[in-house]
Amino acid sequence: MAKKLFILDTNVLLHDHKCIYNFEENDVIIPIVVLEELDRFKKGNDLINFQAREFAREMDKMAGEKAFNEGIPLGAKKGKLFVATGKPTPEVMKESFSENTSDHRILAIALHVQEKFKRRQTVLITKDINLRLKAKSLGVASEDYENDKVKDIDILDKGVEIHEDFDGNQIEALYQHQGIPIDEFPMKDLPANQYFVLRNGNQSVLAHNDSVSGLIRRVEKHGAYGIEPRNAEQTFSLNALLNPDIKLVSLSGKAGTGKTLLALAAALQQHKQYRQILLARPIVALANRDLGFLPGDVNEKIGPYMQPLFDNLGVIKSRFKATSREVNNLDEMLKNEQLIITPLAYIRGRSLSDAFFIVDEAQNLTPHEVKTIITRAGEGTKMVFTGDVQQIDSPYLDMQSNGLAYLTDKMKGQDLFAHVNLVKGERSYLAELASDLL
Repeated sequence: MAKKLFILDTNVLLHDHKCIYNFEENDVIIPIVVLEELDRFKKGNDLINFQAREFAREMDKMAGEKAFNEGIPLGAKKGKLFVATGKPTPEVMKESFSENTSDHRILAIALHVQEKFKRRQTVLITKDINLRLKAKSLGVASEDYENDKVKDIDILDKGVEIHEDFDGNQIEALYQHQGIPIDEFPMKDLPANQYFVLRNGNQSVLAHNDSVSGLIRRVEKHGAYGIEPRNAEQTFSLNALLNPDIKLVSLSGKAGTGKTLLALAAALQQHKQYRQILLARPIVALANRDLGFLPGDVNEKIGPYMQPLFDNLGVIKSRFKATSREVNNLDEMLKNEQLIITPLAYIRGRSLSDAFFIVDEAQNLTPHEVKTIITRAGEGTKMVFTGDVQQIDSPYLDMQSNGLAYLTDKMKGQDLFAHVNLVKGERSYLAELASDLL
């Protein structure tokens, strides 16, 4: 079978700068217009700028005239990398697309490649749905970049399992003993740190597969820094957040379920165990308005994006008197930068040793960005990723390709990882109703 020709759009390279190595023995073509677009993304502190710079470095390693003719080998059992120069706009495109945009220049190259190499399949890879539709209208095969997509779309829902008609004796044993050996538990092949709600009539118990002890343990209800759990999922979340053996936690759920509030409360409860608490979120501009449209200096520009995090801090402070020791501790931590609330891009370069690091809105991160963040964790660091995959603001991510789902899928079953999906909104009845019905 002839090797395929994959043409890559700019957004694919900004999603994963190492994507050129993921097409097996097939050849990869980068349109010259893509390099032009990447050049405009190189400056800046956002993660997307980092991707552009890293790809430029990858290209620099392989620089040479071969990219424009015979191709550059990408490695053992892999294809070659080519750079395609601009091509005239075919008549068939002029009939439908009058504007000379970057997307249309990429389409022109795709049509040229398809016509030149008729015996090989040409596929345009792009995360832009509209560009995929345009390509297909011209008879060019087009696909999303799926190398890091989650196959199990229900992976986030599996953080908590509910079992009805469970063995009443087992439920009673969980209340009477420190735990049940996992080989005596009726459920087999359980992932590490799996959480359960076990019921039998009027009996019920919250349980946890403790991967360190090898026991199924009862999960007791504990609060953190003035915040008390209001439901089973919040109880499980605090259990994972306060467990020193679990170094990586993902919390998913719709707006108002308490993900970020619980993570921050747990961090503050354990602040003496960590050198620093970092609370960060990616800046994803809405309605085509980026930071440049906002008035003021840098701090004033990022303020609106960080406000939800400060709101959670305000909720915690409201649980105590203004003159209380807890509020004084918070103010001192902010003053001494032991507690930092900042855009995620500003974390780059910081030491992440002995830190409690919370990444909010993680559904707006790519899988590669999540990997980049986690691999910088030093000794004594705990990382928490929170997000709602129903509220993805990035135009090139979906429920299967976002970083939060990818992290949960790849880490499930690891001893140091736990995931909880929160389902019940606790912000208010109005917020819960809106989340369900609108």
